[in-house]
Amino acid sequence: LNLADERDFPPRIVEHPSDVIVSKGEPTTLNCKAEGRPTPTIEWYKDGERVETDKDDPRSHRMLLPSGSLFFLRIVHGRRSKPDEGSYVCVARNYLGEAVSRNASLEVACE
Repeated sequence: LNLADERDFPPRIVEHPSDVIVSKGEPTTLNCKAEGRPTPTIEWYKDGERVETDKDDPRSHRMLLPSGSLFFLRIVHGRRSKPDEGSYVCVARNYLGEAVSRNASLEVACE
């Protein structure tokens, strides 16, 4: 066993989210996978604001999957309120640092 392999290392993003266009009311997933030791925590930001998921609010329509991906049960989109449309990044953090994914835009397809 090579002990050098057991050293902690900062997060790196191994799968970045990609742009999606989704119809209102449809489910979708923004992928994000990160590695690091210790295992990084993943947070999502939309237009610079942290995204609330089911861990923050059990009634949320957005879930943080075990892989780190962001799953939308259904896209919420109204004339006045467009809570899901925007530019997303995922941020993976551990005590050694953080890694930020590429931006992915989520657009809601016109009816």
